Amino acid sequence: MTETAPTAGMSRWDHLLGTWRELDVPDGWRAEIVDDDGVVLVAPPSDPHNYIAVRVTRTLNKVLPEDWDVYQTLGIQVPKIERLYMPDLVVMPEAVVLDPHRTPCPGDEAELAVEIVSRSSKDTDRKKKLWGYAHAPVPLYLIIDAWDETGPSVTLHEQPGNGRYNQATTVSFGEKITLPEPFDVDLDTSRFPRPDQWPSA
Repeated sequence: MTETAPTAGMSRWDHLLGTWRELDVPDGWRAEIVDDDGVVLVAPPSDPHNYIAVRVTRTLNKVLPEDWDVYQTLGIQVPKIERLYMPDLVVMPEAVVLDPHRTPCPGDEAELAVEIVSRSSKDTDRKKKLWGYAHAPVPLYLIIDAWDETGPSVTLHEQPGNGRYNQATTVSFGEKITLPEPFDVDLDTSRFPRPDQWPSA
């Protein structure tokens, strides 16, 4: 998207946030700031994408405390690198979500971010958001990637520090992956749709 210049005395980040807040985003679409190009629109997810989101949400809801929730359309910001993401799923305490002075929510308050890779989001989810979530820092970043060149996989990134994640665990679709404390739950990936079950376009 094109971006107008900030008004005098306004930082670029405040200008970007203002632009993001004022956008009239079509139903089902999302607006994000994933790189230096400014605000971009992301198309609605496919049915397999939504199915995976539901499976992950069901697992998380079994173990979440009463004052945490899983959100699919919640913006989280990382001001120090001028990024704003709307994760496919994010676990956030309700006190943060309901605070009118913290919108979009601070990335460092998220407990877990989940991105479900599509054909068009491979570079963004695997590289740009990996870098961004580590800078927040979000303690756990889960990438569900049916398009992994080595075979459909799920990777959990942990221990963010110095702008990177220092531990990663990868399993193939069909295996379980453990989400550590504060979740302490196994995510079963056996029902995740494989590439031949996704739309061709």
